[in-house]
Amino acid sequence: MTMAPAAVWQTTRFAIDLAQPRVMGIVNVTPDSFSDGGAHASTEAALRHCEQLLKEGADILDIGGESTRPGSPAVPLDAELARVLPVVREAVKLNVPLSVDTYKPEVMRAVLELGADIVNDVWALRQPGAREAVAAHPSCGVCLMHMHRDPQTMQTAPMQGDVVPEVLAFWTEQVAQLRALKVDPSRITLDPGIGFGKTVAQNFALLARQRELLAAGYPLLLGWSRKSSIGTVSGIPAAAERLVPSVMAAVLAVDRGAAVVRVHDVRDTVAAIAVWRAMKAEETYSQQTRQQEQIP
Repeated sequence: MTMAPAAVWQTTRFAIDLAQPRVMGIVNVTPDSFSDGGAHASTEAALRHCEQLLKEGADILDIGGESTRPGSPAVPLDAELARVLPVVREAVKLNVPLSVDTYKPEVMRAVLELGADIVNDVWALRQPGAREAVAAHPSCGVCLMHMHRDPQTMQTAPMQGDVVPEVLAFWTEQVAQLRALKVDPSRITLDPGIGFGKTVAQNFALLARQRELLAAGYPLLLGWSRKSSIGTVSGIPAAAERLVPSVMAAVLAVDRGAAVVRVHDVRDTVAAIAVWRAMKAEETYSQQTRQQEQIP
């Protein structure tokens, strides 16, 4: 029997209500991010960006100290810690759910000790010690992302075949290993990894068939913002200029059941989802009215 996705995402300090879609704002504390590298690389600039995203309506902040764009080199542990820890130390004071985008267990432990709420891992906790770092924490949230190969090689030899069952099978295995360590299912969300070792067609298959991914039984987190697949189909080469198609992809993901969308452009995404929510509310009201009229 398929388990219905949880209505709440349990994290360190917050039980995040997923009855309505949530917007996760991206804070890249890196000099080489694919779309905004260097813009928020200093602690002060990153914190200003955090505050700006919250003003624009972000529900969650996602801080990352290492770019995972295709071909990006790995960042040494000490460099990532130096980038991320000062930002997390101050950002936890903003009293909003705080996610950290990392695959290194040492970084996970350090940010969780500072009070971070969520570990967002492109490797789905497959690095040695990562599962144990999350399982040792009593309540932190975690997002397990599907990635084919690794950031250095994933787009030189993308996966083949039907992407949907491959992603579902991967999630089944990774969730089982985490649950074996007694991690409560309410702490888990899943990300199909748009752009991580997949062709353009496979990425859009994940969007077109996204409702099939709900069969995994966990809330879905989708990250389409400014991705190269959007650039390919829209003809917009510059990542920072892909605002409109990125917002469109986010709304389509929400309409197909995404609980969280991870975005750069928070204000416009929040506004677009508000339009979608108004339409859905009227749709629900109209359906209920018609049903009542049919009752003898």
